Amino acid sequence: MEKLHGLTQIYTGNGKGKSTAAFGLAVRASGCGMKVVIVQFMKKGEWYGEIEGFRHLPNVEIYSYGGGKFLKKGVAPDEENMALARAAMAKAYEAMQDESVDIVILDELNNAVYFDLVTEEDALALMAARPEDTELIITGRNATERMIDAADLVTEMREIKHPYQKGIQARQGIEY
Repeated sequence: MEKLHGLTQIYTGNGKGKSTAAFGLAVRASGCGMKVVIVQFMKKGEWYGEIEGFRHLPNVEIYSYGGGKFLKKGVAPDEENMALARAAMAKAYEAMQDESVDIVILDELNNAVYFDLVTEEDALALMAARPEDTELIITGRNATERMIDAADLVTEMREIKHPYQKGIQARQGIEY
């Protein structure tokens, strides 16, 4: 398969579907014989259905770096979460430098920046380091203006109506 001219995409906003869109792209790419590496920031690997699902797909690797604790804006994150974010960034760089990888998905990187686990400057440097033939997908609420400006494609998911408003909690297999 011919190597693609890679772009940087961001899926952001308060609506549902950011990770789902990125993972749908991973399924499509796998079906086309492309290699995908997914690096999840702030998500602990055992809780999400996509982890098991991707085990059944060829050419898709997923790595989760989350401490399982909720973070609060304005409260400094603990050292465990900081170390996990550093490990996720290292894995992201490693994946981007692997010439066999076609697509790198950085799930929840936007929120890692928002919660001060990753600096905006470090996220922008990572975006700038994307090889020309690698597609980079970044998800999560709260994308910064500078990250949006640096991306080639930005989609904002806008919440209009959500089951949470009726007290319906996240459902396994649908939201996680």
